[in-house]
Amino acid sequence: MSDLGPLSYFLGIAVTRTPSYMLLSQHKYAQEILEQTGMASCKHAATPVDTKSKLSADAGPQFHDPTLYRSLAGALQYLTFTRPDISYVVQVCLFIHDPRVSHYDASKRILRYIQGTIDHGFHLYPSSSLRLVTYTDVDWGGCPDTRRSTSGYCCFLDDNLISWSSKRQATLSRSITEAEYHGVANVVAKSCWLRNFLLELHCPLRQATLVYCDNISAIYLSSNPVQHHRTKHVELDIHFVREKVALGQVRVLHVPTRYQFAYIFTKGLPRQLYLDFKSILSVRPPPAMTAGV
Repeated sequence: MSDLGPLSYFLGIAVTRTPSYMLLSQHKYAQEILEQTGMASCKHAATPVDTKSKLSADAGPQFHDPTLYRSLAGALQYLTFTRPDISYVVQVCLFIHDPRVSHYDASKRILRYIQGTIDHGFHLYPSSSLRLVTYTDVDWGGCPDTRRSTSGYCCFLDDNLISWSSKRQATLSRSITEAEYHGVANVVAKSCWLRNFLLELHCPLRQATLVYCDNISAIYLSSNPVQHHRTKHVELDIHFVREKVALGQVRVLHVPTRYQFAYIFTKGLPRQLYLDFKSILSVRPPPAMTAGV
C-alpha cells in the first residue's frame, strides 16, 4: 500500500479540508453535466421541483432520445453523493424504461437549480460528542400510478448528516399509519447498522438513538405493548421497532411539521422552507475567503 497523502480528489469528488470544516464538492462533475446537456448558461431555478409536481409514468408524449435521458438520470443520481438536497427529485430515474417529455422537462428544472447552486457542497464539522438523531417522513400514496408511498429519512451524528434516503416503498400501504411505520422501521434498521459500525470503530454510542416522526399513531405503536387486529399487517415492523425501544437503543418521538427535516426527501417544498432545510443538511456554498494583508 502507498500513502498518497491527504485526500483531495476522488471519483469526481473534491475534498477541501480546513481546521473548522471539511467540504465535499462535485462542482466539476456538475459543470460537465450542464455542458453535455447544453444547459451551461441556462436560467437559475430557486428549487429543483415545485410543490405540486407528481410525475406519472405515461404523462405526455414519449421523449425522442431515451439514451440521453438515461444518461442524464444516472449522472444526477451520482450527484446526490454530495447533494442530498436533490435526492427526492432524482426519482426521475424511475422513468428510464419509458421516458416522456414531461420527465425530461422535470430533469431540466433540476439542472437549472444546479446551475444556480453549482458552488454548493456538503460540509462536515468537527464534533466533541456522539449523538445519533434521525428524522423520518412518508408521502402516503404519493405515486399517481401505483399509489405507493415515498419514504425519506436523514440521520445526524451530532450536527453532521451521515446518511439519507428517498425511496419509493416496495409495497402498497392501506393507511398512513402503516406507511409511516414502515418508514420508522427503515430508519431504525439504519440506525442499528450505524450504531454497530461505530462500535466496530471503538466509538460506541452511550445514548439511545432519537427517531423523530410527525405521525402520532406510529409513535404510539412503537411503545404500546398491546397488539391490535388492525395492525397485524405490519406486525413484523412493530415487533422490530418495539424490541429496540425496549432495549433502550431507540426512542421514537414526535416532531412538529416545521422541524420535520425529512420532508425534503418526500415532497416538493415552498422556497423558503426548502432553503431552510437544505441548510440544515449542511449543503451550502463554501465560506467566503478573505485575502490576508
